[in-house]
Amino acid sequence: MVPLGGDEVEVEWQFDAIDLRPVERWLADPSRRGEGVGAFEVTGGDVRRQVDQYLDTEDWRIGRAGLTLRIRQTGRGEEITLKDRGSLSTDGLRRRLEVTETLSGGGTAMGRTGPVGRRIAAVAAQRPLRQILEVRTRRQPYVVSLGGTPVAELALDDTVIGTEGDEQPARLRRVEVEAIPGAEEDVAPLVTALQQACGLQPALLSKFEAGLLSLGLEIPGPPDLGPTEVTPDASMGELARAVVRRHLGAMLAHEAGTRLGEDIEELHDMRVATRRLRAALALFGDDLPAEAATLRDELRWLAQVLGRVRDLDVQLERFTDMARHPDGHPPAGDPLHELRDLLQDERLAAREGLLEALESPRWERLVERLRAIALDDESGGPGAVPALLAVPPLVLSRHRAAARAARRACRTGEAEDFHRLRIRCKWLRYCLEFTTDLYGGHTERFIRRLARLQDALGMLQDAEVAIERLSTLAEREGVRLPPRTVFAMGEMAERYRVEGTRLLAQLPERVGVLGHKDWGEVAKQMERRRMHEMAAAPVGEAPEPPVGEAPGPSPAAAEPGPPATVAPAHNGHALDHRDHAHPRPAPLPPPPAFVPAAGAGPSAAARAGNGGTDSGRSSVGGWPEVSWGLPASG
Repeated sequence: MVPLGGDEVEVEWQFDAIDLRPVERWLADPSRRGEGVGAFEVTGGDVRRQVDQYLDTEDWRIGRAGLTLRIRQTGRGEEITLKDRGSLSTDGLRRRLEVTETLSGGGTAMGRTGPVGRRIAAVAAQRPLRQILEVRTRRQPYVVSLGGTPVAELALDDTVIGTEGDEQPARLRRVEVEAIPGAEEDVAPLVTALQQACGLQPALLSKFEAGLLSLGLEIPGPPDLGPTEVTPDASMGELARAVVRRHLGAMLAHEAGTRLGEDIEELHDMRVATRRLRAALALFGDDLPAEAATLRDELRWLAQVLGRVRDLDVQLERFTDMARHPDGHPPAGDPLHELRDLLQDERLAAREGLLEALESPRWERLVERLRAIALDDESGGPGAVPALLAVPPLVLSRHRAAARAARRACRTGEAEDFHRLRIRCKWLRYCLEFTTDLYGGHTERFIRRLARLQDALGMLQDAEVAIERLSTLAEREGVRLPPRTVFAMGEMAERYRVEGTRLLAQLPERVGVLGHKDWGEVAKQMERRRMHEMAAAPVGEAPEPPVGEAPGPSPAAAEPGPPATVAPAHNGHALDHRDHAHPRPAPLPPPPAFVPAAGAGPSAAARAGNGGTDSGRSSVGGWPEVSWGLPASG
């Protein structure tokens, strides 16, 4: 369901009635209403006849977005209304948001700037609208007042829903009570009394939903991409496809909300799904069709298009805190009013680019190719390796990359190095999230800790992006902006800089999560499951070591540092992890006891193994670490 934003909420009770005449008599005679609701005044109006035409595109874009589009013809003209389908309570109450505009040209003609037109343009784009069903209603309206003040409109509707062929039309008799905003609690006692006195039943379907049912129509659901469940006995191929299906489904599920643009979290969720999908194609490259590797750049393109809008959404949200106005909207004359307008204009331009991208053949080809990968069920080959054997080296390689980035960032204290750390942590977190079902949730506590570190690193990145954008705007628009606005932009940039400095000072301590005992528990759990899987393999079918590498040394002979036998090839592109295809797993030495470092400084074991620099192989990347520490930031 995609909610409309910033518009009037419709609060309406809907009841089915076998016969409307008892309701008419109850409304006409105040003595029938009983004690407690006698103060309500009910005034009848003229009978109206209205024709409602419900519209959608051929591929049900409006319906799949959780919306309905209706043109209503009355004696006063035509109006077009867009509603979300809302939630229905057990007492017949629906709450939904709606927007309406008057049609000036008749038919389905509407502008692209009105409250309905601009939303339909975003959701349906250039696709033509077609009539889905027609509903004809004879409506007897009433105005309900309390103490002389109108509080609701009550309607008795006798409705006919058109059918095809020689079938009898479907017929509904409805009682609808729509409360004026803010008067819901005042109206509720009258509604309850009316329902009980006249034997009304809460309507389970709206007129639109009843019409679809009578015509045998159904709004298409999300595409069936195949199973997304992961069991501990899954192969790498089964795991890979389940992860791809899960995040492709999420990406497509948030497309409609992203197009509509009312809820910024819809775009955020689509962007996150896109990033996870790209990470999955990188992580499981050997276990998916060869075409998967070619789609990573296409997903990068999509993430960048979404990111341009998301970055502006984040910065505009910060106005609530930084613009010194409770709603974040500086009034005209405020020094920041012009700045907000500039950012809004940039967001509109970025949204236009996003909508163009989502209407492009490039997007359609990407979706079709990803769907083909998700539906591919070819077994055998590298993908037949049990996931419990192949996953630990993948997780280890990403933990090592994050640990190396953490040491460097804490040593230099540079925001750029913490940005690299954020990327490494993101890939480690995705890897763990993709595989958590293999381990019965034993990785979830460490994932939560890692997510909190990633959030802090993300806030630092947001501050850097905001400073850069303010600087660019000042250089580009400074000539035509009022001096007070330019000064206020500088003040805001300084506040971002101070926030970034504060975050930088806290991060060396926060990155200790990478060596927390929870990471040791993750590593030991993975190793136990891996060893159990190896022991269960038939004699003669034990996994081979990676190509070109000998099996690891015995535990007694193992040197400090990461086991060489499980390190996948790495060509330096850690940011993309393009090279992290999993090797065939070799036996790992049993995990030593995990002893977390006490503070942010280097532990004795880390100093012994690394000399306090990145020039050696520190125990920070072990499986798991004997101890973990970071050089003090300089």
